[in-house]
Amino acid sequence: MLGGCSTSSARNAEPAPPLVDNSIYASVYGPKPDELFPLPAIPYEKIDPRFYRQMVANPTGERPGVLVVDTANHFLYLTYEAGQAMRYGVGLGRQGFEWAGRGVIQYKRQWPRWTPPDEMVARQPELEPYSIANGGMEPGLTNPLGARALYIFQNGVDTLYRIHGSPEWWTIGKSVSSGCVRMINQDVVDLYNRVQNGTPVVVTNLGSPLSAPIPPVEGA
Repeated sequence: MLGGCSTSSARNAEPAPPLVDNSIYASVYGPKPDELFPLPAIPYEKIDPRFYRQMVANPTGERPGVLVVDTANHFLYLTYEAGQAMRYGVGLGRQGFEWAGRGVIQYKRQWPRWTPPDEMVARQPELEPYSIANGGMEPGLTNPLGARALYIFQNGVDTLYRIHGSPEWWTIGKSVSSGCVRMINQDVVDLYNRVQNGTPVVVTNLGSPLSAPIPPVEGA
């Protein structure tokens, strides 16, 4: 009897899901020695695969050529023709939830300086050496803006909202204590090369998370 049950159970078992070959990302997230500050490889295997750079069906409803930051799901989309979009995983800091709406990429910078606002310096006096008055932090691998930054304006006014790289790859897909929209450095370099000044940007909540909630990272 037991043998019969075992045989029946095995015969009716669900087939195992197909294995996904993510080996292409060894190149996508490999080192970039040609950068002003050579970028090290990212251990992409430690990141949830849904946050890998990938072409997907466009869920935003926006026309081609628009950047959409989905704050609910920690995704950034660049929309294309034929209902497609390039999707990137992002990390969102406190500032990343403070502004929503429509704007444009006013300008973009390679290896930008970081100048924390005076309000942040007041909260964290240890940042005084990098204040606006002191000229900010020099570009480099430890700079919080990473390899590239895209600056969002609305009606000609700086929103203080940035899409930028980050050396803290482990915060992608999570909510962290500071920053705007942070990306893996390799991804922000790719995005930088795809968009031009004047690109429309929408920062919005596309609805309930597409998967289980991701716990925040404290103190990042």
